[in-house]
Amino acid sequence: MVLAVTSEERDGWTVLRVAGEIDLVSAATVRTRVHEAVAEGRRRLVLDLSEVQFCDSSGVGVLIAARRLMRSCAGELRLAIPGRHEDGRESRVQRVFNALGVRRLFDIHPDADSAVAAPPGSGGGRAGQGAVPLSA
Repeated sequence: MVLAVTSEERDGWTVLRVAGEIDLVSAATVRTRVHEAVAEGRRRLVLDLSEVQFCDSSGVGVLIAARRLMRSCAGELRLAIPGRHEDGRESRVQRVFNALGVRRLFDIHPDADSAVAAPPGSGGGRAGQGAVPLSA
């Protein structure tokens, strides 16, 4: 599956919707789109990963780099990752994050709407208001 990244502005946030597979080849596309948003002066970014079908360690590396970039420019990064899909399957991205132990690094929300609407400091990868609990 080909990776697609679309962008929209919502309530002061730039939402990048990522669909497809984030792997060694396609991860550069996500990195480029994040860098473009920062170069355009965007400092509040949501990466909506709800339509990501596959994510390997290259994809996780790009997400960690995006986090680092946003922090370096006093920006804010939130991820939208459903705990489970509508059919009950656990999100593949969620599974990879849990396996690699990187969940705690990110401000994770179940969807883009809640990521945009959440008050500052509501996520951070911890269970709580707006965040997806570890067991989800």
